[in-house]
Amino acid sequence: MAGIWWLFLGLLIAWRIVLGFQACKRANRADWGSTLLNYLDGLNRIYCYKFHRLNSKLLPLPETGGALIVANHISGLDPQLLIAVNSRPLRFLIAREEYERRGFQWLFKGMRCIPVDRETKPEKALKAALLALQAGEVIALFPQGKIHLPSDPPTSLKKGAIWLATHTQAPIYPVHIKGVKGQGQVMGALFQRSHVTLHHYNPIFSQSLLTEACLAQISQAIQGNKA
Repeated sequence: MAGIWWLFLGLLIAWRIVLGFQACKRANRADWGSTLLNYLDGLNRIYCYKFHRLNSKLLPLPETGGALIVANHISGLDPQLLIAVNSRPLRFLIAREEYERRGFQWLFKGMRCIPVDRETKPEKALKAALLALQAGEVIALFPQGKIHLPSDPPTSLKKGAIWLATHTQAPIYPVHIKGVKGQGQVMGALFQRSHVTLHHYNPIFSQSLLTEACLAQISQAIQGNKA
């Protein structure tokens, strides 16, 4: 009799796993070129919209062509939120030490993240991002360079996004992230249930602006101060 109950339990677990895979498949919006990554895309969207109560529609990116997404950086949850509101795969510029983090390298490599070696050759990452934009891909980065809270002292934005946009004529889509409960935390933010909103603004075209004016527009937008 006990064997029947164990069989029933095994079938129940298998059924729940199948349902979970089907839910991930339905939730998937971006084609990452890999069945596993596409399932993870769907799982991430379920996680962000259900657990973190993300209240945002998909960003209105063009269906094809290069584009840049820039956002404020308040927690380790931010990249997952940006992925959840896009229908195209994102190639993130991330610090090399994060790219080489044990246990995550396979994921970052599969997502084709671009590692930035800030100590020796940061220009190498910019060149890789430039080629990606010219090939019609979407680059995502955090111009504040690291986690920066609204309560922190003001910091100068990195100019990489403007350099890339100027050399490719790619539009810059600024995003303001708010409502993350675990602000300032990397892993802790993933497990604290939030009520997140991502507000996106009209694209910025750097070729029609001076560098400082473009930086000012990006800064205002990602801090949520732009009308």
